[in-house]
Amino acid sequence: MKKLAIWLWLALTGTLTAPAQQEIFAPRAVAPVVNADGSVTLTLFNPVAKQAQLVFDGIAPQTMTRDSAGVWTVTTPALADGIYRYNFLVDGQKTLDNSNAFTMRDVATVMNTIVVDRSGACPFASHDVPHGNISAVWYPATQGKTRRMMVYTPAGYDDTDARYPVFYLLHGSGGDETAWLEQGRLAQVMDNLIAQGKAVPMIVVMPNGNVDEDAAPGNGSAGQVQPTFDHKQWMEGSFETTFGDITNYVQTHYRVKTGADNTAIAGLSMGGFHSLYISANHPHDFGYVGLFSAAITPRNNPNSPIYANIDAKLATQFAANPRLYWIGIGSDDFLYQENKAFRQQLDAAGCKYVYHESTGGHEWRNWRDYLTLFTPLLFKP
Repeated sequence: MKKLAIWLWLALTGTLTAPAQQEIFAPRAVAPVVNADGSVTLTLFNPVAKQAQLVFDGIAPQTMTRDSAGVWTVTTPALADGIYRYNFLVDGQKTLDNSNAFTMRDVATVMNTIVVDRSGACPFASHDVPHGNISAVWYPATQGKTRRMMVYTPAGYDDTDARYPVFYLLHGSGGDETAWLEQGRLAQVMDNLIAQGKAVPMIVVMPNGNVDEDAAPGNGSAGQVQPTFDHKQWMEGSFETTFGDITNYVQTHYRVKTGADNTAIAGLSMGGFHSLYISANHPHDFGYVGLFSAAITPRNNPNSPIYANIDAKLATQFAANPRLYWIGIGSDDFLYQENKAFRQQLDAAGCKYVYHESTGGHEWRNWRDYLTLFTPLLFKP
């Protein structure tokens, strides 16, 4: 007991400084505070900095003010409910907020995150509702490899023998199987929509669309490699060709309803590209298709059989009368004209689809919103 008391005294007084010790006694800065009007007050302790700025989603950089103790402070304007990313610029150098433990990775960029939920009904916030489960699943893939995907099963899945419809949700370039969970807030969105009766309970499958990696960086055989956009097998037909590895595993290991009326596919950017061509090449398998800011034109291997005869494939797909073909894009998205041309192509062929145009560009703010708009339309009578 005496030794323990001495150890605690050393830790509390700062005498015990070995970096291997757990930082349970580290001093804490003030965490971000969401104010009643939706504004957020942030602080940074740095007594030697000459200048500090806040870089925050949707807001012009704000200069922070410093007090005599070296604490820099700033308050944002009032914000709508949602997820926001930010970082500090301290004397021109990007710095994370070490008083905020919550971060989000977009490719190789890490930023702090804040949830604003003034209404208590933000679809991206965690609420006191029945929660589904997330599993990291390794499945056998083509050429004897194993690859990882994330699978959401709704609350109650393990307590019944019921079968559920399945929704394949695909990430964009630079992303991986974790993107829709970490940045898209898939688990929170599904839990909230299902609890509110806005969406039917469903299984959501989030695979890795980069065939040249078996899992997200740090989780696969390549080890702690730097996340990158530079993949050799991503938009050249490999993922579309091997997508059957995923559907076969899901259908044999999960209680899923089969058939087009019980199967949906959607994705953002590259994932929208994959959704377009996977569904066009399997015109009777997907009754629901969602293209979120989708790339349309083949880039890396335009002569792949996957991309050949697309007009005829689309004609066959729409002749099968999909329950929903949904296209969403922001008015400032760099893929806007490409999507406009695709819609004109569908219009000329008499293909029916639902179109949603938002403000903004190629960004997660839009894709999270598209998810909340698209998902409630799935698998309804």
